[in-house]
Amino acid sequence: MLRLRDIMTTDTLTVSPETTVREAMELLSRHHVSGAPVVSGGKLVGVVSGMDLMSFAAALSGVPTGGDNNQEWDELTRPTARDEVDDESEMASAFFSDLWEDSGGDVTDRMAAPAQPEWNMLEEHDVGEVMTRTPLMTLGPEASAESAAELMRTNGIHRVLVTDDGKLVGIVSALDIATAAADHRFTSRQYVFNRNEAFNERE
Repeated sequence: MLRLRDIMTTDTLTVSPETTVREAMELLSRHHVSGAPVVSGGKLVGVVSGMDLMSFAAALSGVPTGGDNNQEWDELTRPTARDEVDDESEMASAFFSDLWEDSGGDVTDRMAAPAQPEWNMLEEHDVGEVMTRTPLMTLGPEASAESAAELMRTNGIHRVLVTDDGKLVGIVSALDIATAAADHRFTSRQYVFNRNEAFNERE
């Protein structure tokens, strides 16, 4: 019987609950993976996916603004046809600066200090706010590869976490299962011996 310990990946990228959302997104992107287990004190406490992180980032309210965005045009400030003509002669880069007018600060200051929490909301939140805690799809290293395949099929997932006494020891993916099948590692050979001595006797 093919066991998970025989096919699991042990060199696994992990994050902690204290990892910032930005750091987690950068890690997943750098290593070209779609998610990672969350480990704290050597124990598996959750999982986080790229989709979890992106959905969380998209739901953030955005950068604090110091300007009054409710100011309405009056007769003195309304742009004229002459202003629109003059605007067309400005450098194209001015357009991109205009996009940041509601940021509440000077654009050059924003570019010079991208790590400040005021400009980087993703650093103010951590993986602990985003991760999935339960239920986690786990199996032991002695579990069969067939049981992992069935768990993936039943739950519509692509990976199973392999744990031993709550400690993450590896991951088995659908690709690991497919590779093992392609290598005929699931094939079991059964040898049947004829116990009828008379059958083996030569005449």
